[in-house]
Amino acid sequence: MTRSPHVLHQTTCVKMATQLENWSDQTGNGVVIFAPSIIFTDADNVIPDLIWVSSERLEQVIDDAGHLTGAPELVVEVLSPDKDQERRDKQLKLKLYSAKGVHEYWIVDRQKQQIEVYRRDNAALTLVMTLYPSDTLTSPLLPGSSCLISCIFI
Repeated sequence: MTRSPHVLHQTTCVKMATQLENWSDQTGNGVVIFAPSIIFTDADNVIPDLIWVSSERLEQVIDDAGHLTGAPELVVEVLSPDKDQERRDKQLKLKLYSAKGVHEYWIVDRQKQQIEVYRRDNAALTLVMTLYPSDTLTSPLLPGSSCLISCIFI
């Protein structure tokens, strides 16, 4: 059996999801899903901490059994202190999400209290900013949304 992440990891996920869910409820533009299994291929399966997918895209990426088989617009990973996990999130998953068409990828580092924001530039996800507690997170995917980074961390 594998152990669940640190309780602060989970709390950070809840806070991120709450921000996304509040915006989604106000606009009706999509849904937030916790720890979904995304099956790109038999060899490429991932379970990000959370995703946001538009209502239109959800219909395209979900199969009859309710599994996600395509890229959501936004993927959020909260880093664990384990270096192998961090490498996987920052290298392997970044490359996979880039290749599969994710529009934005947020890597949340609760220990450093920062968020790296990657956005699609042509055919690849590129780091566009690193945000700190005094910064505000906005996204072209989520028009009108904003979140003070300090609200994400305990």
